[in-house]
Amino acid sequence: MNETIGFIGLGALGLPIAHSLLQAGYPLKVYNRTLSKAEPLKALGAEIASRPADAVTPGGIIITVVSNDEALQDVVMSEGFLQHLGTSGIHLSMSTVSPALSRSLAALHAQHGSFYVEAPVFGRPEAAAAQLLWICTAGSIEAKVRVRPLLEAMGQGIFDFGEEMGAALTVKLCGNFLGSAATRAMQEALTMVKKSGGDPTKVIDMLTQTLFSAPIYQSYGKVIALDPEHFSQGALSWIPLKDLGLFQDVGTQVGAQTALAHFLYEEKTQDAHPDQKVN
Repeated sequence: MNETIGFIGLGALGLPIAHSLLQAGYPLKVYNRTLSKAEPLKALGAEIASRPADAVTPGGIIITVVSNDEALQDVVMSEGFLQHLGTSGIHLSMSTVSPALSRSLAALHAQHGSFYVEAPVFGRPEAAAAQLLWICTAGSIEAKVRVRPLLEAMGQGIFDFGEEMGAALTVKLCGNFLGSAATRAMQEALTMVKKSGGDPTKVIDMLTQTLFSAPIYQSYGKVIALDPEHFSQGALSWIPLKDLGLFQDVGTQVGAQTALAHFLYEEKTQDAHPDQKVN
């Protein structure tokens, strides 16, 4: 029988991921700040924990899917979390957070004899529900071998970026930056097409069958083509504003130019809902 897995964070992405694990036969102990969000999983057999540490099994695996650096730090530093996880336990962090925090938390786990693995994902909630996530990993080889069956139950592909903490998260931040840049470029190009008297839908159909056949162009291109002048970067709810901020932070730390990311961040800040304005 599969071991019981701890799971913390039942938001738009966390809930379908947890559901996939239950479907795959993994017993779950789940915790969420808003306990009512755990009720659908309780009906499927999940055990509900009243605090983060109670979702942890000594020496077991705990998965976190939370919103940002502060939320993840709150979980790890909560009473009893690291102590309960203990020797040989694994914290599988699937949140998009700063590489710097990931390195800090990995060192903290090591002090308690446990492992920290970063595994940010690409994919919207509907992809998570269909087990179609793309997952990036970094961390201890031993720990990644142990969590791989869980990741295979969630996604359609796993890409490993070695043992250096922060590596997988850098890939994630780069992907989200490129997604924002691609949609902004399409909006600008298709607006010009429309104002020139052309058909944006016909143009994007041609381009996504030839030069730009990537999923991001194919999926969002069709949406943007319907009304390129009024497509809002705020519509990209799958790319939180804070991820563009984190991308810029990493660029500053390593000495890389992020002028385009800065422009996109400022533009998206104007469109964002107040709750999204988190760096």
